[in-house]
Amino acid sequence: MKRLRSIEEIDNLFGMRVIVRTSLDVSLESTPGGKVPYRLHRAIPTIMHLVDKGARVILLTHIGRDPKNSTEVLLPHLQKYLPVTHTNAIVGEEAYGAVAHMKEGSAILLGNLRSHPGEEVNDPEFAKELASYGDFYVNDAFAVSHREHASIVGIPKYLPSFMGILFEEEYRELSKMFTPKSPSLFILGGAKFETKEPLIDEYSDNYSHVFIGGAIANDFLKGKGYPVGDSLLSPVSLKGNPLLKRENIILPVDVVTLGEGGKREVLIEHVQPNEKILDVGPRTMELLAPYIERAETILWNGPLGNYEAGFDDSTRLCAELIAKSEAFSVVGGGDTVTAVESGKHEESFGFVSTAGGAMLDFLEHKTLPGIEVLKR
Repeated sequence: MKRLRSIEEIDNLFGMRVIVRTSLDVSLESTPGGKVPYRLHRAIPTIMHLVDKGARVILLTHIGRDPKNSTEVLLPHLQKYLPVTHTNAIVGEEAYGAVAHMKEGSAILLGNLRSHPGEEVNDPEFAKELASYGDFYVNDAFAVSHREHASIVGIPKYLPSFMGILFEEEYRELSKMFTPKSPSLFILGGAKFETKEPLIDEYSDNYSHVFIGGAIANDFLKGKGYPVGDSLLSPVSLKGNPLLKRENIILPVDVVTLGEGGKREVLIEHVQPNEKILDVGPRTMELLAPYIERAETILWNGPLGNYEAGFDDSTRLCAELIAKSEAFSVVGGGDTVTAVESGKHEESFGFVSTAGGAMLDFLEHKTLPGIEVLKR
C-alpha cells in the first residue's frame, strides 16, 4: 500500500546530506529583527531535528513573488535557532562547493528558487542537479505542495523522500476535516468563486452549515438578486446555480460599504450603485456567533472582508469568537492566520495551518501533487 514516510523513520542521519524543501516565504517587511515570522517559526522543528541528529541540511525555499528577492534576509532569524550559512546560488559550482564543505550538524540556505527558470516549469535537469546535493529529500513545505514545481515533485524522483514534521502535522490535522463532528461549521472567505464552487458544493453536503464571506459573498448576493453596487465579482454568474437554494449556506444580512458618501454599514438590500462591499456587517456577525458557539468542528479559510485594505473588523471578531468556543477549530490562509496571530489566539485554535491555496486544494481533492510523489 502506498503511504507517506516521516523523517523519524530514518535511522541514521549523522553525516547524511538532507535536502529540505521548506516554506520560508514570509513578508519581506516582517523579516528585519523583532519577532520571528510565524511561517518561519513553524519550519524550525524539522530543521532542528535533522541538525540535532548530525545531518548536513540543505534548505530550499522561495521568498516573495519577485525572482530578485534574496533569501539572505531570512538568515538572522534562522541563526537564532541553529548553525546556518547562506549562499545566493542554487545550482552550479558555488552552490555545490558550499554544500560540499558543510560540517555535520549544520545547515545551509540556498538562494531564491524562483530566481531559476527551471523551478516553476519543473525542469527535470534542474531537479536532478538539486537532487545531486543530497542523500535524502524531505518535503516540509505543505503550503506550496499544490504546485508541480521542480523542488516539490521533481527532486523526489531521484532520492528517497520523506515528510517533514510540519508537513506531517498539516496532513494529519487537515485530514480530520473530511469527517467533522456535528454540529459543524465551515467559514469560507476570500475571492474567486469559480475556483471554490466544488469545495462549497461538497462541504455544504458534509457540514451542518457553511458561512460565505469575503468577495465570494458578493457573487451569492448578486445571484439572489440583491444589489452589490460596484463590488468585486467573479467572472461567472450564479444565476440559477443550485447552491443558491442550499438552506444550510449562510450569507451576510448586512455589509460595510465604501462609496462617495464614505464608509457605512447597511442592510444588503440598501447597497447603492456607486458603493463597494468591503466587509460583512455587525448584524451578520451577531447572526454567525451562535453557530460558532454551538459547533463541535469549525473549519475556516479566508478573510470575511478586504483585510489588506483595512476592512478587518469582522475577520478579527470571527477569530475572537472561535477562540472562545469549545469547538475543534482549524484555520488557514494568509490574512486569516494574521488575524488569529494579531489577536494572540493561536493557542486557542485546534490547528493553525501555514497553507492557503494548498489547504483549499487538499480539502477539495484530499491529496496534492507534493503528497502523491512522496508515496511509496
